[in-house]
Parts: sequence; structure tokens; C-alpha cells
Amino acid sequence: MTVVGPFGVSVRDQALEADVQAGLAAVEEGLLEATKSEVPFIQEAAQHLLRAGGKRFRPLLVMLAAQFGDPYAPGVVPSAVVVELTHLATLYHDDVMDEADVRRSVPSANARWGNSIAVLTGDFLFARASHILADLGPEAVRIQAEAFERLVTGQILETAGPRDGRDPIAHYLDVLGGKTGSLVAVSGRFGALMSGADETVVDVLTQYGERLGVAFQLADDVLDIASDSDESGKTPGADLREGIPTMPVLRLRERAERLGLAEDAALCELLDSDLSEDARHAEALIRLREHPALETARRDAVRYAEEARATLAPLRECDAKAALVELCDAVVHRAG
Repeated sequence: MTVVGPFGVSVRDQALEADVQAGLAAVEEGLLEATKSEVPFIQEAAQHLLRAGGKRFRPLLVMLAAQFGDPYAPGVVPSAVVVELTHLATLYHDDVMDEADVRRSVPSANARWGNSIAVLTGDFLFARASHILADLGPEAVRIQAEAFERLVTGQILETAGPRDGRDPIAHYLDVLGGKTGSLVAVSGRFGALMSGADETVVDVLTQYGERLGVAFQLADDVLDIASDSDESGKTPGADLREGIPTMPVLRLRERAERLGLAEDAALCELLDSDLSEDARHAEALIRLREHPALETARRDAVRYAEEARATLAPLRECDAKAALVELCDAVVHRAG
């Protein structure tokens, strides 16, 4: 049994291992090629996060989904490059919006070159993804456009916040479905579609990706509170400092309203205060790490991973399916 991919997914079949590893290597080459420019500064900025590494979670899903058709079909690797370029572009924009200083254990693009360069570099990556996408046909363009619309809508919903009377947790899950679930769903869909898999398989892997993407982000929410910067590659509690409510905070607020405990109210009050001061921010992190809301948020991630696993039931039993099942566990294990 060999371990491959960003989360140590076990692959029992040597042929599958070879296909996945070769596919991911080809994606890496494609990403480097797609981020080249005749202008050295543009290339440096475009490859900044690419060379910093990353999980390549979405390309891995493309490669595994392609196993249900022809994994060597010409559109498989380019479609994986498209989804990863799109993801990278959103990171440049996210870091500007969040005023992040660190990404993947290196200075963020906005911290290094300023917001304008970071935004324009993200736009450059979107343009390169669109160029590759055009060669994959009108159906692929439509799928990507719909996903991108959902991604942007999710970001806008997060910025606007829930409307009056809307459950904040339900609102947040809608946000995650757009911001993260949409592009992971496309990864499953592109892998199956480009490999020529049956329509039923394409639908199953799209639904799987949607749920897995939400589980992935919920696990990231837990990591943002529970881990240190060496483990996550980002500054811990960045969302706390910016006042962005992720699932652990939402679960805390829900519990405070439901139980009316003084200690919960006190922590909510701390989180609502100015956390730009390092000492106050550190105190908030420590107290939230010790609070039951963090475990509740962890269970939310597990629940979505279990839903993703359940969607795979109609697929034939094979090593690729076993790897997809294990990917569900690997995604939430990071938050364990």
C-alpha cells in the first residue's frame, strides 16, 4: 500500500498509484507553464504561491475521478490545471480582503508587493485559466463559469453577512458551499467528465466534491484556531483578528444564546472586542481552543465528510473508490 497525494491517501494498486503520480506531476508542469510571462516581475508574482507549495487537493480529486473513465484522456490534466489556477487566483484576492501577512508559510503577495499587485496577479491567473479552458470546449467553459459565479456569490454573502432572521450557521454553510464547495465539486466533475465516465458517475462525483469541499473548509476553520503557524502555513486566528465568524465562533454564539452561561457570554464579549492587540488576540485563541464549541465545529466537519462518503455508494467497487473514501477521512483528520 503506497501513500500518495497531499493528505497521505493510501493507494493499494500500483497502476492507480502510477496514474495519480504521473497526473499530478503533469499538472505541476502545466501550472509552471501557465504562470510564465515575458515580463519577469509578472512571472515572479504569479509563481509566488505556486512555488510555496500547497496541497494540490483539487488536482488530486481530478485524477481520482478520472479513474472512472479513461485517465489518459487529453482533457484530464488541463482541467486539473484550470481548477488549481482558479484556486490560486482566489488566494491572492482572499489575502487582500483579509489583509493576511502569511500564506503557505511565506509572506503573502499583498504583504510583499502591495494590494494592487496581488489583485492584478489573481486576475492574471484567472485569465490564464480561461485560456486553457477555452480548449476544453463550451461545456467546460459553462461549468467553470457557473462555479465561478457561485464562488464569487459565496464571497459576497460572507462579506454581507446573514440577512435579518436568517440562522447564521445556515448562512455560513451556504457561504462555504459557494466559496469552497463549488470548485471542489468542479474538480470531481471535470475528472469524470473529461475521462468520458458515465453521466451518473459524473453526477455522483460532483455531489461528492461539493460535500467534501465544505468538510475541507470546516476542518480548516478548526485548524485556524487549534494549530500553530508551522502546521497550517498561515497565521493562527487570522479570521478572529479580522472579526470574520467561522464555524467555531458561530457554534460558540449559538451555545451562548441557547444555554445563557456567563462564561460563554464573556468569551463572546472578548471576541467582539478589538483583537488587533496581540495579547488580547492570544487570550481569545487560548480560550476558544479550550471551549466545547471547537469540538462541535470539528464534528460538523466530520458530518460533511460522512455525507461525501455516502454519495459514493452507487460507484463500482475499485481502488479509486477506496481512495476517495479514504480522502474523506484524511480531510477531517487534519482537524483531529
